[in-house]
Formats: sequence, structure tokens, C-alpha cells
Amino acid sequence: MIRLEKIGKQNGRQIVFIEASAALQKGEKAGLVGPNGAGKTTLFRMMTGEEEPDEGLVATDRGVTIGYFSQDVGEMAGRSVVAEVMDGAGPVSVVGAELKELETALADPERLSEMEALIERYGEVQARFEELDGYALEGRAYEVLSGLSFSQEMMDGDVGRLSGGWKMRVALARILLMNPDVMLLDEPSNHLDLESLIWLEAFLKNYDGALLMTSHDREFMNRIVTKVVEIDGGALTTYSGDYAFYEQQRALNESQQQAQFERQQAMLAKEIKFIERFKARASHAAQVQSRVKKLDKIERVEPPKRRQSVAFDFQPAPRSGDDVAMLRNVHKRYGSRSIYEGLDFSVRRKERWCVMGINGAGKSTLLKLVTGTAKPDAGTVTVGGSVKLGYFAQHAMDLLDGDLTVFQDLEATFPQAGQGSLRALAGAFGFSGDDVEKRCRVLSGGEKARLVMAKMLYDPPNFLVLDEPTNHLDIATKEMLIGALSSYEGTMLFVSHDRRFLAALSNRLLELTPEGIHLYGGGYTEYVARTGQEAPGLRS
Repeated sequence: MIRLEKIGKQNGRQIVFIEASAALQKGEKAGLVGPNGAGKTTLFRMMTGEEEPDEGLVATDRGVTIGYFSQDVGEMAGRSVVAEVMDGAGPVSVVGAELKELETALADPERLSEMEALIERYGEVQARFEELDGYALEGRAYEVLSGLSFSQEMMDGDVGRLSGGWKMRVALARILLMNPDVMLLDEPSNHLDLESLIWLEAFLKNYDGALLMTSHDREFMNRIVTKVVEIDGGALTTYSGDYAFYEQQRALNESQQQAQFERQQAMLAKEIKFIERFKARASHAAQVQSRVKKLDKIERVEPPKRRQSVAFDFQPAPRSGDDVAMLRNVHKRYGSRSIYEGLDFSVRRKERWCVMGINGAGKSTLLKLVTGTAKPDAGTVTVGGSVKLGYFAQHAMDLLDGDLTVFQDLEATFPQAGQGSLRALAGAFGFSGDDVEKRCRVLSGGEKARLVMAKMLYDPPNFLVLDEPTNHLDIATKEMLIGALSSYEGTMLFVSHDRRFLAALSNRLLELTPEGIHLYGGGYTEYVARTGQEAPGLRS
């Protein structure tokens, strides 16, 4: 359906693609992977025609419709959420708009002279609208929005009042409702809670068209894609299989290439040693010359391109008392809405609680109560002796000093630390090379999250309270974070929509339901096994 044939692309001084080729066939579901800045967004823009390659060809089959979801959602205001979504549904929305205009014209007494032509046109447009299943469009729009966790009130409310994250969901809903022949989705899993993520997973599995997507959620990617296209060093390499197969195959290829490189280097060293040893001897002149010519003709094997991932040894957390946090008979309301009535809950040392519940169940409120950023209306919240608390919340990113660079911020936070240690810390969280000189004000949401997390873990508390710590983190950084927290000796209480993070790190689970709270002793894995669902109210 879409073919890229020997494309070349350069952005300023950066060479993005060199004679790169790949194809997306009918019905294929492919993942697009590569390091940050490798050119994933550039590739999407070339496939939609927003950018042209400098060399080569991007060919799309005649009549193919493309829906492209990007993180740049543009302005939205002045109409309801459902109307905004329906407006993006492609040809059917254009036909629907004309149908509404004709209905208005038919009711206009000043246009009686045009009535015959208007009636004839109305019949044509109505037939086309029915052909495109237009009368089911509104119902499908509500269905998609409900799947993405919009309440009825939000669907009918002004889209302009939504936060940036919810507007992202509106933009995604527009593409899903459009149901194009090809979907290009750039990080569709960002800003989604677990329930919405699982709904989207099922939607995309049942989607008949071709799909190319990026995602920082490996479980989500692994369950949908059957092919992976990797961008690395200006080339496109295609792997048949899911994301887990891609990782295995890439590691195997790297291992084989490294072995081949080392064998060739050993051979070259041997030949060069012979040449150096005998080049001054006339009796060996012919042999030396023969070997020099042989070396000139050998095609050099390159060492494998290694993804930069910096390991960092985090300090052990100081020991706390056995009772870390206790909530007794806690009541909490927001206006007329009751969140908790008589909540009793305890956190003990070394427990790792993940908190689950549908939107509005009170997950973030619980974390705020425990950290003291919200007060109960009644009851008590007690944090135990020797507890050193670290709280990662989304608003923590707004507290960074925009005038400082990443490295200056780390230095200001840890004035006694050595430069080498802080650079290693920055590298472990994805700030390598010149990235440490970026000012905090220009950092993306993901970069800000990584910096806040780095500062929290450099001198770790013994009680970590984390509200969606994996938002915006790429797969490599998530893996590093999971590795670091797996060996963390302290206590954790967290909310996350990343199933790998949940399964790897929780050993207790608290589920908030309208009927009350339910506790599970084996963490997220036991919760899935016992309930048969991956999120509250959803079957796996």
C-alpha cells in the first residue's frame, strides 16, 4: 500500500535516511522503532506527503486513505467533543456537513425559488451519506470516546475546556472513527490510562487496515504488531514477528556481527604484522605486495551499532521502621463527591503496592493523602518513624528551574557530588553528550520526568510514592528504571498504566471499586490470574 524505495533525507546537517527502503502491505500491523531523533516522525510525514524525500520515492497505491495521529494536535475549541471527533471522520463528515447545510436551506423561506434543485441535491447527498453509513457515525463516535474513557458529560462538553492530554485522546478518536485504509500512529499510548490502553489494543487488533505505529509501551506494541521496522544509522531494517522477536533477533544479529568483526580484526592484525615484519626484505617483496593488495580488496566488517544505555549504581535506601504508612477511618470528599468513607489501609516495610481503579476512583487522591499533599476530611494518616519520603507527581515537573541546564540542576541539588557521578546519572536517564546543556524550560515532558526521577533516585528515600512514573519514558529508560527499582530495598506505593512495570515491581495490589477496596497479596500478576482481567472492569 505504501512503499519507500531508496529514500534519502537530510535535515540541516543531520543525515536522516540513506538509500532506505521498506514497505507497508495491506492488513499489516507494524511497529516503528529506533532511538530518539532517528527520524520516526520524519518518516511518518513523508508517508503522508507532508514532507518529500531528497532522493528516492515514496509511493502510495491509488485511492488509499491515510489517517495520521501525531503528538501535535493543534487548536480545538468552540464545539462539543463528539462534534470535533465526527468532523475528522473523513469523506463521511464532509457529506454530513453538506447534508446539514441542505436541511437548513430547505427550511429557508427565502430560497423557495431554488427548492427543486435543493431537493434533488438533498436526495443525492442523502444517498451518499447512507452509503457511507453516516447515520451510524454519531453512535460510533460515542462508542470510541467511551472506549477512551470519556464520560457522557465530557463528550457533550466544549472540547476547548479539556486538558492537553484529553485533547490528545480526541485527536486519536478522530483517526479511529475515520477508519482509513492506513493508520499511522505516533505514540498513541501516551496519555492513556490502563483501561483505555486495553480498549485501544482490542480496537487495533480488530482493525482491518494497515497500521504503522510507535509506542513506548512494549506490552502494547508486542500484542499488536506482527512486523517491526527499525530506523538506525539512516537505514530501515524490517523484522518479521512481534516486538519480543525483534529484540531477540536484533541481539542475535549484533552478536553475530560482533563475532564476525572480531574474526576479521584478528585476521587483519595477523596480515599487517606480516607486512610490517617483512616489508624491508627483498626476498619477501612479492609476498608482501600480494598481501597488501589482498587487504585493499577486503570489504571491512563494521562493529554493530550499539544503543547507548548507561548503567548506574544507585545507593541503597536507608532502613525505615516496619510501619511505613497507616490510614485509619479516612474520609475524603471533593465537593458533593465522596472519594473515601472510612478507609483503613496500611503499608509495611518492603511492600510494593500498586493502586488500581477506574478513572475517578481515587488513585491519585490516595497518594496525595499518604504524602500529605492532601488532608483527610476525617480520620488520620500517619507516616512511620525513620521514613524518608520521595514523591513523584506530574506537577513535580513544573517545579524545575527553567533557567538552569540539566547539569546545573543536578549540581544545585547535589552540590557535594562529583561531576563524573552526576554525568553518569544523567546518562542513565537518557541525557548524553550535549543533552546535559539543555535548559529545563525547553525539555519535553518525557525529559522533565526523567530529570525529576534521576534526582529522586540519586539519594534514594526509603519510601517511594510514584504517580504514573513511566509517562513519556521510552522503552530503554523504562527498562533501566525497572532494573534500578527491582533491586531497591525500600517500600513503594505507585500508580502506573504500564503492565510490564506493574508486573515487574508490585508485590501487593490495592483495587479501588465502588463496592469497596480489594487487596491482593501477589501484586499485579496475581490480580490478573485471580480476576481474569488486566484492569478494573475489563476482561483479558
